[in-house]
Amino acid sequence: MAGGLNVMKQGDKFVTADVQVIRDVVDIITGGWKAQALYTAVKLGLPDQIEAGRTNCAELAKATGANEKGIHRLMRLLVAMGVFEGSESTGYRSTRISVALVEGPQSQRDMCLLYGEEFYSAWGHAHHAISTASSGFEAAYGQPLYDYLSQNPALARRFGHTLNAGSMFFHQVPEVFDFSGKKVVDVGGGGGHLLATILGAVSDAVGTLFDREHMTPKAREHLAATVGLDRAQVVGGDMLTEVPEGGDVYILCRVLAAHDDDAVVSVFENCRRAMADSESRLLILDRFVEDENPTVLPSLWDLHLLVTTGGEHRTLNGITALLNRAGLDIERTADLPMEATALIVAPRG
Repeated sequence: MAGGLNVMKQGDKFVTADVQVIRDVVDIITGGWKAQALYTAVKLGLPDQIEAGRTNCAELAKATGANEKGIHRLMRLLVAMGVFEGSESTGYRSTRISVALVEGPQSQRDMCLLYGEEFYSAWGHAHHAISTASSGFEAAYGQPLYDYLSQNPALARRFGHTLNAGSMFFHQVPEVFDFSGKKVVDVGGGGGHLLATILGAVSDAVGTLFDREHMTPKAREHLAATVGLDRAQVVGGDMLTEVPEGGDVYILCRVLAAHDDDAVVSVFENCRRAMADSESRLLILDRFVEDENPTVLPSLWDLHLLVTTGGEHRTLNGITALLNRAGLDIERTADLPMEATALIVAPRG
């Protein structure tokens, strides 16, 4: 082998293979193994155990009820992945990654569990989802994701925690729009983290969180603990039918992708009708895909939406066309972390 090339025989011919290309292929196809290794660590509570001072495999096995040899082999991979540091001989130590997985209000733990269980099962039906442009989750569980969530309160709470854990851009939203003195209506507000972030940053704003009934208990709990229910009310309902009236700013954060174009236009129309006046605005916070020079994160999440809900991320041109159908125009845009974008939208006329 020379220059990264390896001579291989195919039939009667000798060909050269680029070793780096093979390594790249292996890295891609084993990505699921790494994800499941991380999921298993979280399921066993290893980040919490190591943070609590249990730093060898015997202690970890005893605390988790797992096999010591299995723990040893898992920890070896997790150290190689950078999830933990150290070794069996020196003791295992936490890293920034593992600390983010320790159970707590800002933990990524529930995200790992949801993606390692229900969503992993859905991705097992990726071929079906892509071949039929329909939900892999429904193929795995026999019903759509949101119907399944409504019947499984514990999973709905985990889903809400996952949405909050994926909120890396929430802190910047008050920087791209002036919420001072505004009545904010967070449509499809999930666990309430975005609304709490906005109200926490803007002392004279008040808010309403609007979402399906099965999402409201956790949202009410979170808002009560953070900004207080004197500043934030929680209302249950269906945004496809109506939204609370009289808001100065309506927010749609990562809630449109699961719906077809006509349904999205209906949501836009409902928000426009409910606005307090012509000075009211609609904020759309989401990722948008690009067909030319695509980047991985929006493209990956777009495919994930297909697999889990049958939904899709839209292009900026696509969402603009739907807004126009509802009598709304994009006033300006602002970049947010994690390749998200804020669209500030005004009623036409």
